[in-house]
Amino acid sequence: MSKDKTNDNAKWYIISCYSGHEDKVAELIKQSVEANGMDHKVLDVMVPKQTKIVVQGGKKKEVDEKVFPGYVLVQMEIDDNTWQLIRSVEGVTKFIGGVKKPTPLTEEQVKSIVDYTQVSQPSYTAKFAVNDAVKVNDGPFKDFVGKINKINEDKGRVEVLLTMFGRETPVDLDFLQIVRL
Repeated sequence: MSKDKTNDNAKWYIISCYSGHEDKVAELIKQSVEANGMDHKVLDVMVPKQTKIVVQGGKKKEVDEKVFPGYVLVQMEIDDNTWQLIRSVEGVTKFIGGVKKPTPLTEEQVKSIVDYTQVSQPSYTAKFAVNDAVKVNDGPFKDFVGKINKINEDKGRVEVLLTMFGRETPVDLDFLQIVRL
């Protein structure tokens, strides 16, 4: 998509597509727009994503998580030709909004979505739940077994209740220090 083109009539619209096919649909829209010479009316296509840190198998890895699964954002001037062009792309199910004419997003909504996708501090996503039985695999409590009492995804930490000296004791641990049983 051409970033140097402007169109004062172009607004952002939400398009519904098959969940899991957002990137493919976005790419097909871009190809269709270029093939039909409509890049002066369809300016941008975006699949909003946010980088998160996921802990799996005791290892941290960064993943791009879709902010709105099943949706693609398109900046376009809406008319019969562009509406039909986007609707005919494989995987597009519908425009979101009004019955006859889709409702554009406000500039504030678009700014909010873009700002959210660019949050600099990635958050952690736990593959754990409260009350899960876990085993500590690292640190001074290695090989202790307990259950998760609290989860702090923002910091990548959990409070685990370990049985020590005949009673449950809360211990603060990193996601990497435990494995689910």
